[in-house]
Amino acid sequence: MTVKRRPGRRPGSADTRGEILAAARTVFAEKGFDKATVRGIARRAQVDPALVHHYFDTKEGMFAEAMQLPINPDEVVPAILEGPREEVGERLVRLLLRLTAENEARQPVIALLRSAMTNEQALAMVREFITNALLYRVADGLGVPHLRIEAAFSQMVGLILARYVLQLEPLASADDEELVALIAPTIQRYFTA
Repeated sequence: MTVKRRPGRRPGSADTRGEILAAARTVFAEKGFDKATVRGIARRAQVDPALVHHYFDTKEGMFAEAMQLPINPDEVVPAILEGPREEVGERLVRLLLRLTAENEARQPVIALLRSAMTNEQALAMVREFITNALLYRVADGLGVPHLRIEAAFSQMVGLILARYVLQLEPLASADDEELVALIAPTIQRYFTA
């Protein structure tokens, strides 16, 4: 008699979610964000794809968690798009400063940026994730060209690098409110015609 195996948790596996994340890290590293699929990750973790969806709503959310990013596009994009359009620049700068305020949250972001600068595969993965999961969704939601959101993003990445990698003073120790007042109007200009 053949016993049909039910999909889902493997027998004897106590940390299926952790195993899915480990498989996701491997698949994202091998294939990049765009070419990685939920089915491929499930196959690597030896689970049913439905179980992957049980633990992770979207591929973007799974990527953010697998890479230990302090940002989930499914939460961040709606937060950026909510509220008056004339305050988008301020919301973006405040979000960036909040996400990078704690060293523990900031380290994965900096590690990913450093990896992207020195490794072609990491670069492709980061670029695909940032553009498709974050930037283009915000640009499309605001109805602005992709070039504008990329230009705004380039300034925000510059802020992170100058503040936390190069540790330029007085930028590195500047008060967040002072930085919001200084940088938000510049970011806002990218979103106004």
